Amino acid sequence: MNRREFIYSSLAALAASGGAKPYSAAAASSKPIGLQMYTVRDLAEHDLDGVLSAVAKIGYKEVELYWNLYSRPAAELRKMLDDHGLRAPSGHIDYNGFDTKLDYARTVGFQYVVCPMLPQEMWSSLDGYKRAAQQFNVWGEMAKKLGLRFAFHNHNYEFQRFGDTTGFAQIVKDTDPQLVWLELDCYWLTQAGRDPVEMLKRHAGRARMIHIKDRKPGFPTSQELGPAAEHFTEVGTGTINWKAVITTANQIGIEHFFVEQDSMERPPLESIAISFKNLRPML
Repeated sequence: MNRREFIYSSLAALAASGGAKPYSAAAASSKPIGLQMYTVRDLAEHDLDGVLSAVAKIGYKEVELYWNLYSRPAAELRKMLDDHGLRAPSGHIDYNGFDTKLDYARTVGFQYVVCPMLPQEMWSSLDGYKRAAQQFNVWGEMAKKLGLRFAFHNHNYEFQRFGDTTGFAQIVKDTDPQLVWLELDCYWLTQAGRDPVEMLKRHAGRARMIHIKDRKPGFPTSQELGPAAEHFTEVGTGTINWKAVITTANQIGIEHFFVEQDSMERPPLESIAISFKNLRPML
């Protein structure tokens, strides 16, 4: 059995077991659920076409792409998405060389170009976040000229304190709200000791996308990124109050909802099917 046949067989077995339910017309009027493709990266980097087919069959209508998929020509990648009835309104692009991918992003059809993480050498000083904010304003202006929007995605390390502020707060303070938008990751906010509902309300004018991934109970919060901060589980099986998050997200005009799970104990397709099944009634 080749990899593609394995993917399809796994998906079929999962659907038969009740883990995934095909996308139905009754659900078509609800908000589309997206998937950050980093979640299925090991499969996608070997057989992207097969994985996109599986993702679409589970019911996802949008995907958020990430850096390792950009080795393909942009037109080829866009056609592959179209062939499976998927949209890619957003993509993560590495900080280093970010501006070199803007034309590529426009060709694929992104609406948002997202910086997912700062270089590690910038994490430990407030000056690093100030420099990042200046760079974000530049990229935000470049993106705007191309008909795109720039956004920043948080982890937990941005919430370490520097006196009376944090790196995240410094970025928000020093960036132009008309040029720099936010993609709030609910897991990493929770891991950092923040309430995602409160953070959504606080940044209602700038948050336009959220990452939806759940957190196992019984672990301490932290502002240090690493294995000790990784307590991921499928959406609806952890501790985050998703009904409150989704209600608030809808109230403030969140445009895109992306399921993501950095690592998992189940096969990736089974994991994303469980998250989809649990999340769909809320949207």
